Amino acid sequence: MVEPRLLQSKSFLKILGVPYWGNNSSLPITQAQVESVIANTPIFEGVVLAFCPHIMKASPSSDMSVIWIDIWDSQKGSKGKTLINCSFNFGCHTATVRGTAMHPGVAQYRNCWRWGHPTHACRAQGAKCQKCGGPHRVENHRSMAWCCKANPKSNPPREATAVGAPCPHTFKCLNCKGQHSADDTKCPFWRHCFDKQWHSNKAAKLCTGCASNSNIQCPRVGNF
Repeated sequence: MVEPRLLQSKSFLKILGVPYWGNNSSLPITQAQVESVIANTPIFEGVVLAFCPHIMKASPSSDMSVIWIDIWDSQKGSKGKTLINCSFNFGCHTATVRGTAMHPGVAQYRNCWRWGHPTHACRAQGAKCQKCGGPHRVENHRSMAWCCKANPKSNPPREATAVGAPCPHTFKCLNCKGQHSADDTKCPFWRHCFDKQWHSNKAAKLCTGCASNSNIQCPRVGNF
């Protein structure tokens, strides 16, 4: 016998009044901190996040944040309506929940792992690995990536990564060049995925650099 299930929708909310920088820290607040506060705040009891919170500055020169959260809700959006305009403590600060329209942000195409263009506009000839940027899918990283392949001619000789073992090597992001995979939520490009102006500025700088070096092929720049 099939049990009936209630149809679900998503409600889109934003949290205001929270500083962008953590207490006594030069680092921004994290998704984990936001999730912890939500999990331990009574007004969010029974609320299930549909996606990880996204944090951005309220404006480029502001020290305050806008935290975007999507929650699973009923078809009538009753949970979201209950939360709108409610206030709660976020550390020593008073935060307020506001309603907002759907916020798709800047797209990251999961073929080339670049930002700012839809699938049909991608110029990549094939899939790229989000771990190393090589011309292969991530599930084939261990067998195809140079870092995991055996190389008896290197000095010292390099053994292949064991079958079934995760890649032990340092990743390099295709976008920010940081030491993480291209889909890591710690990446500055991911943290600013709702900030179209930030992405537009980054794309403009990249294109300027490409123009000054004829040997560099400029990646696809999206319509921001």
